[in-house]
Amino acid sequence: MAEVSTVLLHGLLGCADDWSVVTAALPGPLLPLDLPGHGANRGVRVAGFAEFDDWLCQQLRQAGVERYRLVGYSLGGRLALYHASQEPSGLEALWLENCHPGLELVRRPDRLARDEVWARRFEEESLTRVLDDWYRQGVFADLDETARTAQIARRRHNDGVAIAAMLRATSLGQQPDLRPWLSTTRLPVTYLSGRRDHKFHTLACQLAGPGSTIDHRTLEGGHNLHATLPESYARELARWASPPEEKSHD
Repeated sequence: MAEVSTVLLHGLLGCADDWSVVTAALPGPLLPLDLPGHGANRGVRVAGFAEFDDWLCQQLRQAGVERYRLVGYSLGGRLALYHASQEPSGLEALWLENCHPGLELVRRPDRLARDEVWARRFEEESLTRVLDDWYRQGVFADLDETARTAQIARRRHNDGVAIAAMLRATSLGQQPDLRPWLSTTRLPVTYLSGRRDHKFHTLACQLAGPGSTIDHRTLEGGHNLHATLPESYARELARWASPPEEKSHD
């Protein structure tokens, strides 16, 4: 039987290497991917969630992945969730870090309009200037000035036009509401939220409410937990990825 691989999807503006600080203890093969418009795939474009799903399936085939766990953070989590909702063969578990399951239909036009404003800024303005505003959004409130400056330095290598294209294609306003799927799936789903990311922690608590099968775990951090709390995150991720017979019983 084929080994179980761990496939990892980063967030908007990130890259596959973002995961290197938390994956050392994971069992089996690893496949961290650069999303379309990012890193080695900055020249790749997808038109929406379904096209991304086709692209991801192609990456899995090319890598010879037959059985896999899927990890996604923020945008990568939304893409991972959509992929899982298509019931792909070989997917054995889903790990979501601070990601949105989808908006009600009535709220999507407003989100599309907001993301279009950001997309135009990414296309037309200095990337450093846009990133300074991007990381001042409420979801990144845990970043102090030093951390924000460091994050901008890590992300300013991106291509603004490519980021704009991916933002439009995968806007939360384009995403179907996947809460009904989450409430009925038999796939093991783990959601990791940061208590200091009030928006997504509250959302996770709602998703994992009474009757839910979602395994909700928390860390005392903000939005990007694998970057800010790598040691704690790595321990949680390794426990999740270990086969049941190898898990600790402490």
